[in-house]
Amino acid sequence: MATVCVLQFLLGLSDRQAAEAVRCRIDFKYALALELDDPGFHHSVLSDFRERLAEGDRADRLLDLALVRLKDAGLVRERTTQRTDSTHVLAAVRDLTRLELVTEAVRAALEEVAGISPHLLDELVDEDWGLRYGRPVRLGKNPTKPMTRILATGSDAVRLLDHLHRRGVNLMSGPRVQALRQIMVQNYHRDAAGHLRWRTAEKEGGAGLPPSSRAIVSPYDTSARYARHGHIISWKGFTAHLTETCAPEGPNVITDVATTAATTHDSQVLPGIHTRLSRRGLLPAEHLVDAGYTSLPHLEHAAREHQVTVSGPLKSNPTRQHRRGEGFARDDFHINFDRQQVTCPQGQASQGWHGPYPTSSPTAAPLIVARFTKSQCQPCPARAQCTTSRESHRTVGFPPRELRDMQLRVRAEQQTPEWKARYAVRSGVEGTVNEFAHGHGMRRCRYRGQGKAHVQHVLTAIAVNIERLSGLPPAVEAPTPRQPTAFQNYLDQREIPRLKSWRTLGS
Repeated sequence: MATVCVLQFLLGLSDRQAAEAVRCRIDFKYALALELDDPGFHHSVLSDFRERLAEGDRADRLLDLALVRLKDAGLVRERTTQRTDSTHVLAAVRDLTRLELVTEAVRAALEEVAGISPHLLDELVDEDWGLRYGRPVRLGKNPTKPMTRILATGSDAVRLLDHLHRRGVNLMSGPRVQALRQIMVQNYHRDAAGHLRWRTAEKEGGAGLPPSSRAIVSPYDTSARYARHGHIISWKGFTAHLTETCAPEGPNVITDVATTAATTHDSQVLPGIHTRLSRRGLLPAEHLVDAGYTSLPHLEHAAREHQVTVSGPLKSNPTRQHRRGEGFARDDFHINFDRQQVTCPQGQASQGWHGPYPTSSPTAAPLIVARFTKSQCQPCPARAQCTTSRESHRTVGFPPRELRDMQLRVRAEQQTPEWKARYAVRSGVEGTVNEFAHGHGMRRCRYRGQGKAHVQHVLTAIAVNIERLSGLPPAVEAPTPRQPTAFQNYLDQREIPRLKSWRTLGS
């Protein structure tokens, strides 16, 4: 089944086409070691196999097996250079507005109940419900009477959930009903009088919208999330992270694929990539990534735990003075970790040293804060270059010593021509992303759910590896010279000259 799935993604076949190929195509039978009259299997078997493959880390284990074969053949090895990049993946759902989302969630719950116990809807559904939910919703971004529709749909959803709760709690465990319940909580709230209200971005009375990392965007795929990168790319779905070898010798081989929620920051994926590569015995010596993956804690962890050098642009100094290029930035202060003291450019020593404090972001380093007093800052002639605080004193934040030393060393190294030449190799991963997205249809999920999306990405990675390796030119050996004849041996033994080629006869 695994081989059929890989060939399916290699050739871009549907389940029916793949099952038909196993039954009819001689190349499939040869690859699977089947008899020519083997009848094959029903196409639904492939769906069942993917269901099992999506459980736990079975898909990653399949990639492990494929890489073991390549490693044994000498096509991939440990401690080379590898590179990683990410791309957005669209979920296999429609792009719905919030009103369409709630309306479709009610319809999906009704479909689920009607398929299990249709008699439960006899007391609830009438002609109005049939008109509103009898077909998939299509309202657009500017429907007529939007507030009337919002309140009517919300009231219908509340009635449906209350009705199912009274009739049997076990029905509330259905995935569509559970999705409706969560969607209602995320889009409606009750005011002080108990009336149902539509949530808005303004947090009136604590009734704002949930963050994108929790907000459901479709009742049919509750793991898909909405994300935006800059002002250009926005999507609902997942993010795929591709890692490949990029050594100057040998082919480029996909060594890891990670599928995350669209709202997961790139730097949070790096430790998992290194853990899986360590399990496969394919850790790189240098790992080339973009700025989204680089954070001081993860760079330090990769070097300490896996002896991997993560190369990528570190974020610049975030202080206002550094951004504007005027005044005293953090790097203009001298930090003495032994004495726990910071000296400003005017020679004043800090009077407070606090921390390190953990930060709210899991990718940011702990922060030590050094404080100067008002009596030091107010009479200073350079105060305008240092701070605009109303309290008229400066605070300086910086990471602990080990991370600070690494930060300075990495930033200095990244200014050298040698580092820039090595890092230029990273741009080649953009071609791999394009190969996956447009050459093998990874931009849009075939299946619903993050687990099945990851199965699709893993099978695509194995297929890409096969395609790349099959396109390599065969190793050409030097032709074996023709053995001399008996008479030629006779001439050679007696040192009688003879022609080595007929081309020299006319000359």
